[in-house]
Amino acid sequence: MHPTDDRGRGARWPVASRHDPVSDRALGEWSILSGRREARRARCALRPRPRGSPRAVLIGGLAAALHGSPYVTTDVDITPSRDADNLTRLAAALLELDARIRVDGERAGLSFDRSAAFLSRATILYLTTRFGELDLTFEPSGTTGYPDLRRHASELEIRDIRLLVASLGDVVRSREAANREKDRLVLPTLRRLLEQSSKKQ
Repeated sequence: MHPTDDRGRGARWPVASRHDPVSDRALGEWSILSGRREARRARCALRPRPRGSPRAVLIGGLAAALHGSPYVTTDVDITPSRDADNLTRLAAALLELDARIRVDGERAGLSFDRSAAFLSRATILYLTTRFGELDLTFEPSGTTGYPDLRRHASELEIRDIRLLVASLGDVVRSREAANREKDRLVLPTLRRLLEQSSKKQ
């Protein structure tokens, strides 16, 4: 789940998983957000990101899972850059994803203004797409948004798709600031992982 609100209903707490934490649906969303319609050969993944792809950092439960957390979530949480050009690219990606506002009782979701102007005023959006659930959080708790998270983010390659992933330290920082019951549930595990990671460095 994203680190700012209780609402996104895609989370399952706690669920231990030995499987790949990145689902095919999540990669489907990210392939479009990264400007790639499908996973390609590994050598293609080493090329610069397309100019038309929006810049965003993967956050929340999926980012934690990629750092070794046993808790998984069914949605994708991202923090996009707020600069005007990036919001235009993000709007185009949301249109391609057929993104809609996620609402209880409305399986298909509700249509909304998927424009850069609308996104510039947004703080959190809970979306459903043709691949699954996608949450946009422009300023997660305990952070100042994309520039803050980008500073310590790492780029991972999962099944030929490149992901810019928030650092485990930033995931912990955000969950500590949010301080919800579900954050307190997973924080001991995340802190242990962070401590183990620090010892290896």
